[in-house]
Amino acid sequence: MQDSAHRYGGITRLLHWTMALLIGLQFFKLGDRIDDGEHWIGQTIVPWHISFGGLLLVLIVLRLLWALGQRQQRPQPVGSPALLVKAGHGLLYACMLLMPITGVLVMLGNGYGLKVFGVQLVAKTGVETDWMISLGNLHSPLAWLLVILVVGHIGAALFHHFVKKDDTFKRMGG
Repeated sequence: MQDSAHRYGGITRLLHWTMALLIGLQFFKLGDRIDDGEHWIGQTIVPWHISFGGLLLVLIVLRLLWALGQRQQRPQPVGSPALLVKAGHGLLYACMLLMPITGVLVMLGNGYGLKVFGVQLVAKTGVETDWMISLGNLHSPLAWLLVILVVGHIGAALFHHFVKKDDTFKRMGG
């Protein structure tokens, strides 16, 4: 279950792939912009966007805490500029943390309250809070940055696997 110098442990892999699935589902929200969400994406997946975002916030906090505890034994970048790899992962972690935080700010700042998986965590107030709305407005640009970072992350993993033929992909693959 623990990470080692040669591969990520079961907990790291479980958090990674669970979050990858949820983030992939979150990207369907971008399809909600097509025809005002009047299609199957807008009617089936998008209604879960806030709940999945709440779950992702919990998972990213757990993942950050776990990564900090495992940092001494985690695999190190192979054959790439370590600074570039660490910066890329740092940006991914920052975006993954900021996305649900800014999403919560959108909801609360506009007075909508916060309901996650049917549980009302914060009641609707109908009162707008300008500073929350302002910070919450970063949600959409951060989403596009996250899309770029995720595509780059996947591209780098595939490059290592198919071109460099090293074990980078296998360390997280299981």
